[in-house]
Amino acid sequence: MSLIAEYSTTARPDRRIVEVYDSDAYLGDDEALERSRTQVVAGNGCHLYLHSLQSDIEVQVTIRVWDTPRKPPEDVEGTTPVSLESETGQLVVNQLTFGPAGMMDLPRPGVYEGHAAWSGRDTTAAYHDTCLQSAVDEQWGAEQIGAAWKRCSTAERYTLDLWFVRESEPEAEDEDEDEDEDEGDE
Repeated sequence: MSLIAEYSTTARPDRRIVEVYDSDAYLGDDEALERSRTQVVAGNGCHLYLHSLQSDIEVQVTIRVWDTPRKPPEDVEGTTPVSLESETGQLVVNQLTFGPAGMMDLPRPGVYEGHAAWSGRDTTAAYHDTCLQSAVDEQWGAEQIGAAWKRCSTAERYTLDLWFVRESEPEAEDEDEDEDEDEGDE
């Protein structure tokens, strides 16, 4: 089993969320977003939500594409199966307020399956909470708080291990639209 492509970036989990989606899939999904709160990673097929327990310390997002299916890693806090369709062949790693943190070109457009894994989530959240309490107790300024975020000794990581399963199915045109267009031509 060989690694075909790998992309990694850091992203701020604004509102505790980092998104991964096809560059043409702009619409979010409230149901998938809500599921991510309990599942950590959830999606709707073309949009994934990665749910952090904190909103200020940057997290590492890595997307790896393999030539064949692989087992989830064992040395992580958790894993979940994922499916992601990319009709454009380009994935966006997005921060809700700050915009794209990065983009990855997939080897080819289509449907990818795999699993998401995460680590460092609980430790980073505990560090974040400790810093916030210290900021209140010691009346830290914005600079001190920002410096504290950068000193976090644990990296919160989300890894998507994906493999190609099939081409995207072409969108079926609505037959009613075709009939309406034909009537307008007469």
